[in-house]
Amino acid sequence: MWQALRNELAPAGFELVTVGLDTLGAEGCRQFIEAARPEHPSLIDQYHKLADAFGVINIPSSVWIDEQGMIVRPAEVAPAAPGSRSGPPPRLPPEIPERLRNIMQEAVKIPDDSAVYHAALRDWVQKGSDSDFAMAPDEVIARSRPRDENRSLGHAHFELASALEVAGQHDAAIQHFREAHRLVPESWTFRRQAWSLERVEAAGSFARFWQGPKPDDPESWPYDGGWLEDIRREGAENYNERWRP
Repeated sequence: MWQALRNELAPAGFELVTVGLDTLGAEGCRQFIEAARPEHPSLIDQYHKLADAFGVINIPSSVWIDEQGMIVRPAEVAPAAPGSRSGPPPRLPPEIPERLRNIMQEAVKIPDDSAVYHAALRDWVQKGSDSDFAMAPDEVIARSRPRDENRSLGHAHFELASALEVAGQHDAAIQHFREAHRLVPESWTFRRQAWSLERVEAAGSFARFWQGPKPDDPESWPYDGGWLEDIRREGAENYNERWRP
């Protein structure tokens, strides 16, 4: 979908750069990048440096940068284009685990701001700095997330956890992932990353997405929740910040 958008808008001077945030690096991202066959720059951020620098707390998110290298919209939700998933939801095969079924039922409740977002994006590509959706520097700063001491410490714990994971010290990484979750509770990227690194007996390519505590053995799970538990507790309507002009 993003490749199609890039090809549509490229003649107007638009370029798309996608970044995969994954502590496993190429191992975690390669199959998805190769399946998409991108014609645009497609990068891998093993230590979530982009999330640290730009304030990304969930995916998909976007940052709009103009021809002078100035941010004109800070990190915000970037939903799929309207109609890119047209038609009724596909019928799930019976072998899909119940947990994954429940996750998909919650996912469809997440509010969809795709129409307004993509209309604004096209307006900016067409009009540049004259677009009503391009922010002045002071507006970008005001809209950006402030970094207090807790969040700074949380990012440090996450970076340390990632380094330990890469070094093969998984058990040591867990305690720092847990601290990152506690100190930066709004970051779904921090949570999802830690969950995805837990090895489970799972179903194919979905294995890294539907992990969570086992009802029959909750002590085997080192985190306080999982995607399903957290979105049920916090509400699908709060999964992303609503897009605003």
